[in-house]
Amino acid sequence: MARLVIDMERHGDVDVVRLTGELDMSSQHLLIAALAGPLASERPRIVLDTAGLRFCDSSGLWQLIDSQRRAESRGGGLRLVGVRGVLARLLTITQLVDQFPPYGSLEDACHWSSLR
Repeated sequence: MARLVIDMERHGDVDVVRLTGELDMSSQHLLIAALAGPLASERPRIVLDTAGLRFCDSSGLWQLIDSQRRAESRGGGLRLVGVRGVLARLLTITQLVDQFPPYGSLEDACHWSSLR
């Protein structure tokens, strides 16, 4: 079984990407490949559902930051939902909670009334 499983679906004009497993140096290439298409679109709106992540290291965190920056540079954004465990601690320790504000549900994260 793969260390990181990625499932993607479309909710209106939002790409929802579900991550299950471990996001680290050895699996980050899978996330990069999965987000290549959505990040190339005009005004990419991406929600990463991280509820299934069991582990995330600094290289995985860097990919989240880089993907968010790339989405914002094209007039879109990247949001996280289901943040808990190791990823929640990592965001707190690195003081990135404000950069990735928590959303209570997938529906809330997919509602894009305005972008920062």
